[in-house]
Amino acid sequence: MKLTVLPDAGQAAKAAASRMAEQIRSKPNAVLGLATGGTMEPVYEAFLRHETKGLDLTQIRSFNLDEYIGLPADHPQSYHRYMQEHLFDQIGMDAGRSHIPNGLADPTLEARRYEAALLEQGPVDLQLLGLGRNGHIGFNEPGSPFSSLTRAVDLAESTRESNKRFFKEGNLPPERAITMGIATILRAQHIVLLAVGEAKAEAVARMVAGEVTEEMPASVLQGHAQVEVLLDPAAAQGLQDGPIPKPLAG
Repeated sequence: MKLTVLPDAGQAAKAAASRMAEQIRSKPNAVLGLATGGTMEPVYEAFLRHETKGLDLTQIRSFNLDEYIGLPADHPQSYHRYMQEHLFDQIGMDAGRSHIPNGLADPTLEARRYEAALLEQGPVDLQLLGLGRNGHIGFNEPGSPFSSLTRAVDLAESTRESNKRFFKEGNLPPERAITMGIATILRAQHIVLLAVGEAKAEAVARMVAGEVTEEMPASVLQGHAQVEVLLDPAAAQGLQDGPIPKPLAG
């Protein structure tokens, strides 16, 4: 696991965008594993602003990590809508080359279909990841089996609480989602995880130097051959010499 601490959150996001561009330059038909959420917004902004000039984007394919169950693609908080607004519309991404789970389909059947598509069109060359405060990657909450494949999951209350800022006041995110499983994520050739802010420091420390346990899903990345963790100083502050933080609640 390679750790890179950048001067600030903006530079960390820009570094993640650069990793995307480097992958596409080296392999124009790359398969990208994409993530969503507040952490990724500046990544896509930096990619569009600084990295697309002279870059051939006509052959790339993408698979997103997850989608809420019950939200139509045009819902303001669906990850379909997120990706259109933050990346796909600006680069002219063909719908046939971008893949996001269908939140309105039968969850079990859709998860199987999505996993099969990943196996057929993969492996993912570069997987972007964020990090939940409770250590989740994708929507693989604490307790998720390391052997898990794409599936429907129940979201932790802490995850829903964290994500409610994206929804209208009084509305909470759905209780369930379809997510790539941990074993699915680990098939990626190269993983880039971005974590910024003091709120992520405890999870970062446990991910990097704590026990590898299903109660800290991101800790599984310690065993992947090609993982780069991009941090700002606030997220890295728990990596100083000292005891590993105790497990997070929730």
